[in-house]
Amino acid sequence: MKTFFFLLLPFLTLAQNPIPEVEALLTRMTLDEKIGQLNLLTPGGGVATGAVVSENVAQKIKAGQVGGLFGIYGPDKIRRAQEYAVNDTRLGIPLLIGADVIHGYKTTFPVPLGLASSWDTALVARTARVAAVESTADGINWNFSPMVDVARDPRWGRIAEGAGEDPYLGSAIARAMVRGYQGNDLTDPTTMMATVKHMAAYGASEAGRDYHTVDMSRVRLHNEYLPPYRAAVEAGVGCVMSSFNDVDGIPASANRWLLTDLLREQWGFGGFVVSDYTSINEMINHGLGDLKTVSARALAAGLDMDMVGEGFLTTLKTSLAEGTVTEAQVTEAARRVLTAKWQLGLFDDPYRYNDTTRPARDILNAEHRALSREAAAASMVLLKNEAGILPLRPEQRIALVGPLADSRNNMLGTWVPTGDVTQGVSVLEGFKRVMPDVQVTYAKGANITNDTMLAKSANVFGPRVEIDPRIPLIRDQALMAAQEADVVVAVLGEASEFTGEASSRTDLDLPESQKQLLRTLMNSGKPVVVVLMSGRPMTIADEFDLPVSMIWTGHPGVEAGPALVDVLYGTVNPSGHLTASWPHNVGQIPVYHAMKRTGRPAPNQGVPFQKFVSNYLDVPNTPLIPFGTGGSYTTFTYANPTVEKTTYTADETVRVSIDVTNTGNRAGADVVQLYLRDEVRSITPPIKELRGFQKIELASGATQRVTFELTRAELGFYHGDGSFVVEPGKFTVFIGEDATDERHTVEFLVK
Repeated sequence: MKTFFFLLLPFLTLAQNPIPEVEALLTRMTLDEKIGQLNLLTPGGGVATGAVVSENVAQKIKAGQVGGLFGIYGPDKIRRAQEYAVNDTRLGIPLLIGADVIHGYKTTFPVPLGLASSWDTALVARTARVAAVESTADGINWNFSPMVDVARDPRWGRIAEGAGEDPYLGSAIARAMVRGYQGNDLTDPTTMMATVKHMAAYGASEAGRDYHTVDMSRVRLHNEYLPPYRAAVEAGVGCVMSSFNDVDGIPASANRWLLTDLLREQWGFGGFVVSDYTSINEMINHGLGDLKTVSARALAAGLDMDMVGEGFLTTLKTSLAEGTVTEAQVTEAARRVLTAKWQLGLFDDPYRYNDTTRPARDILNAEHRALSREAAAASMVLLKNEAGILPLRPEQRIALVGPLADSRNNMLGTWVPTGDVTQGVSVLEGFKRVMPDVQVTYAKGANITNDTMLAKSANVFGPRVEIDPRIPLIRDQALMAAQEADVVVAVLGEASEFTGEASSRTDLDLPESQKQLLRTLMNSGKPVVVVLMSGRPMTIADEFDLPVSMIWTGHPGVEAGPALVDVLYGTVNPSGHLTASWPHNVGQIPVYHAMKRTGRPAPNQGVPFQKFVSNYLDVPNTPLIPFGTGGSYTTFTYANPTVEKTTYTADETVRVSIDVTNTGNRAGADVVQLYLRDEVRSITPPIKELRGFQKIELASGATQRVTFELTRAELGFYHGDGSFVVEPGKFTVFIGEDATDERHTVEFLVK
């Protein structure tokens, strides 16, 4: 990781220093041509990711009014668009070509919440690398990913697109994805410019409602929500996207403190800032003024490119005449956009991404599908293994039931505008491909939901929920299959579009149709394995209490079926761990591992109820399933935690070690997690914070000494003004397998 950071330093310097070729071009450009570079349009024809599609795009390109396009795919189509820009405009400035490649291009990987559950940053980087290879093969040079919003409210549908609730893990994932997309040389036509989004704190929207307001202290913002964005910037990300929400009462797209004072002046970001889809225009609804006013405010705040709204294109000249913006601000925004094009090598060869031989070779090939299968299996989380029923044995007869057991349409997950659901491999197909000799009887058993309105909402991008009216019949068929089997595998959960953008929900239970099916299956008396597919933590207290085995898969991607069968039969020993806490019920939200202490703390779980302390009457304060949870088909024991010495200065590196032993009878991987508690400091500390993790593989009987290094970055915290400090005092280290594991601790002092 450190080696790669140094490799990126030349790129960071290029982004921040003037490029002679760009400066020469700017001297030749008219004001209209500069403003044209700030306009990002979508011609439609693909899956729209917003409510507006641009009009007369070809004419606007030829008029020099377009700096970039998105929502257009294929080297032939993109070459034609580039030819309009290069051949039919005065200066021949090529276009940026963007896309939302969130978890793979055609080869889709698990939804990001699932992929993060692998806790394998090298694997994450490999998936981003494949996404870049495939995207660039289809002509795309700019990606609107990674999304690094910390999310602690699973009602928010976009929790599926990020790494979960923790800023430390989220920062590691952000660095890995930027590395995978951009590599070390952006002129390499198999790399693409990444965009970190959404700046900032979009994951903290009130009530889990998409596009809603965000209100928090600067202390919380700096310590809990900003770190993943900063990590992406430090990794050399080329672009930042502003968010829909407000921060300190000012929408992010016009928030100068956020986009200039913090991002550019404090963090040293040298790339360009793009708005989210019509987010400039939407500031009118926020109550900031008309289109001219909000466009001027966005430019003055440091936003460089207007996605789809065309406010810059249609109002900036008037604002210049009125003195609310300056030509220097327009020039600076154009400079940043042109610099990105220079870094991508587009001025040397505008058609470098238009090789028509690449799609057949580089998209959805066998190697990429194999990585999708590997990533999906590594991301799956074993939540329970009742009576050791897993892994399954080939001689067992299987009843495969559930509305998601043979549903290609839901395997890829949300936010796959470039994906193809017909390429997904269902669980039933996975059994047939991977274990063809196993006796499998399939029955749908239930609809994903019987709620027609919910189904309609989930089907905006195609059929994700199909309601079979023969409800008693299909449930009886599932019961018959269960009675004739040795083991029941019930594939339940959410349709893919129950999560994602504009998919906030207040009810996170399994739909009643599936609850009824599970109750029916339990009546069969056969062992039941619940495979739970979802893009968010769900409220499954009733189901979790049943004597069932349970695996959470997220939505696993194009190779969903084979990956799941690999895990069910133990070809792959499950090693995923949750990156978001699962609540007992919706009323408990938000619940997460790094909550602040209170002056009236509740007693430990299991102690009788006490009045006048911070607790609930009806459920514990702790989550149903804690952050970091993940099982295996083997067992691991931890022993001998040590710290090199007991006292350190703030600038010394603290080394903490522990022995991890595989005490089971098969090889497996474990995620060793280190949590840190700052016992006394000048602002209230969290109960504990994740400050290290290592995923290790051990053969049966093997022991590994795992060492963590804690530096200033792990020991310190931010004040509200953004200053970072390590204060003297006592620290307690907890090393374990999830956020609640407090069996192995050491202490040290910082003086």
